Amino acid sequence: MGHSQAAKAKSRERILAEAADQIRDEGLESVSVGKLMKSVKLTHGGFYGHFASRSDLLAQALERALVEGAKRSAAEESVRSRGFAGFVRSYLNRAHRDSRSSGCAIAALVSDVGRADEQSRAVMEEHVEEYIAAIERRLGDADDERAIVAVSAMVGALALSRVMTNASRSDALLRVVREHLMANNIESNGE
Repeated sequence: MGHSQAAKAKSRERILAEAADQIRDEGLESVSVGKLMKSVKLTHGGFYGHFASRSDLLAQALERALVEGAKRSAAEESVRSRGFAGFVRSYLNRAHRDSRSSGCAIAALVSDVGRADEQSRAVMEEHVEEYIAAIERRLGDADDERAIVAVSAMVGALALSRVMTNASRSDALLRVVREHLMANNIESNGE
């Protein structure tokens, strides 16, 4: 790779990293091409040398945000139990709720992506399917429906708990869903 290609690749990485961070912190619609390019000290016109469109950038930055979130989750795996109950406890808790910019990107961005174009929805859909498959493995069976319900309950509970301004009510929401999931899935799994 020549110097100009290497420099272009580095610039592209800076743009993607900044956009992914911004998406996780403030949502998809917060990304302005002009402001983004200025923040990485590049010209607005140079944007199109890296991405076909803003939509293309958003899909790629969303992919990065989701992958980074999955990597953080995998890195924490050694700290928590590998089973379903341990995962639920680590997902539905106060610390995860309060980690909006570094917690689960699916929960943080699900509403934004639901209103996004097909390209961004397809990116998240792939990660949701991977999440369902991972929960299915943790449950120790091939019951796709139980995994779908568990993922929906966890993502929904985390997202809703972040909306609530009453901390004790938010904590209660997490606790009730956590206890319900564990009670209804441990018995079947012997965990």
